[in-house]
Amino acid sequence: MAALKDIVKSGRKVARHRPCPRVVVTEAGWRAAIQDLVQTRATLLGLWGDVQSVHMALLDEPASEIAIITIEGTDFPSVGEHHPAAIRLERTICDLYGFNPVGLQDLRPWLDHGVWGVKHPLGARKRSPVRPFAYKFLPVEGDGVHQIPVGPVHAGIIEPGHFRFSANGETVVRLEERLGYVHKGVESLMTGASIDKAARLAGRVSGDSTVAYALAFAHAVEAAFGTKVPARAVWIRALMAELERLANHFGDVGAICNDASFSLLYTECGILRERTLRAANRCFGHRLMRDRIVPGGVAADLASEGIQDLQDLIDHARRKFPELVAIYDGTASLQDRTVTTGHLRPELARSFGAGGYVGRASGRGFDVRKALPYAPYERLKFKVPVFEEGDVNARVWVRIREIEASLSLIEQIIAKLPKGALQAKLGSASEEREGLGLVEGFRGDVLVWVRIDADGLIARCHLRDPSWFQWPLLEAVIEGNIVADFPLCNKSFNCSYSGHDL
Repeated sequence: MAALKDIVKSGRKVARHRPCPRVVVTEAGWRAAIQDLVQTRATLLGLWGDVQSVHMALLDEPASEIAIITIEGTDFPSVGEHHPAAIRLERTICDLYGFNPVGLQDLRPWLDHGVWGVKHPLGARKRSPVRPFAYKFLPVEGDGVHQIPVGPVHAGIIEPGHFRFSANGETVVRLEERLGYVHKGVESLMTGASIDKAARLAGRVSGDSTVAYALAFAHAVEAAFGTKVPARAVWIRALMAELERLANHFGDVGAICNDASFSLLYTECGILRERTLRAANRCFGHRLMRDRIVPGGVAADLASEGIQDLQDLIDHARRKFPELVAIYDGTASLQDRTVTTGHLRPELARSFGAGGYVGRASGRGFDVRKALPYAPYERLKFKVPVFEEGDVNARVWVRIREIEASLSLIEQIIAKLPKGALQAKLGSASEEREGLGLVEGFRGDVLVWVRIDADGLIARCHLRDPSWFQWPLLEAVIEGNIVADFPLCNKSFNCSYSGHDL
């Protein structure tokens, strides 16, 4: 695509930004980028604030190229007014920085619920009285339309989120979400932190994706320093990532079936998930493998008995999981609940840049491991499963195929695992530098952008969960479905509250 390249050429290049270019553009360049998004010639990867500027990460999918464009100033032309995927990101910039996206109609607070005690914590920070306010949901008109409020506290041990249903009888006319209840101020905590502390914070953004976040953060820091990671550490990282993907997909398949009142598969898939977590614990000393990936390499080697533990896991899963898939596929009452339910149109998936199983179930086959391969995936054989149906059933089948792929990838990794060092030094930070990391988590692509100051401390770090582009699509897929199908649709998306709320 020539347009993004032209925008990059027209801008002022920022030195010491790796591995992709970052350029400062004029308002005309910013608006040209918006048009690329509107015409789907580019995909939005991220949009975030900074000191007196706003950054936008764009992907040219056909060319497999990324660029970050920056517009200076606190007033900037709204992206969300023309490209809906950016609306919540811009509302977040308003909350955290107090900047003004000129032209954006929806200026309701998003993460700020009036309970922080400060306004604009990453911008011109000032104290503010704690004053929760009534959130203004969008109006719905029509005969017989009524509202059903759900949450933020739910009937399970899950994170909080509010869902406001407008329904006509049992049919959902509109769903509107309100999130932000688990805002932790991660990006504020990152500012001024050491790289080691920031790495630990990154691994805690979303607990089920601790490996993916730690890896994306490590990639960003290593890119900034130009660090070459030892080969053994690279392969061990991939092993951890596939174990994390495997455990989460096992859990999701079972949980979706449970929301369709089919508890047998919930139990059996839960056992497979538990076996995966126990294998991870025996291999790396932690069930979730938290704090095992660090900038420069890994903090833990594969335990001496780890290869046998992993082979046992693979052998058991390959015996048991196909039996469960056959039960899923052969149970008419279960298929009746999942097939055609919660349909996501391919054009919406493409417009929002939906990643992971949400995008791949609706025809968008983007997977960072293939599209923008990072080591060692260019040396591994696997296929990215893509379905066109876009319903709950398709999202289940993407997970099934990815489970099969991850089992194969783990086997390939342990067969090729090289010997050698586990960590490399990052080097000294004598000047400011920036880096971008993009990796494939189990939900989709996780982005981390970091700026490191001359003292080696984090000057700014932005972390973008794939759920930012998936949560709005959940609102779209439930329309026209019955209220009772919402848990099924919701679980088939399995968006992260914590990863979204930062």
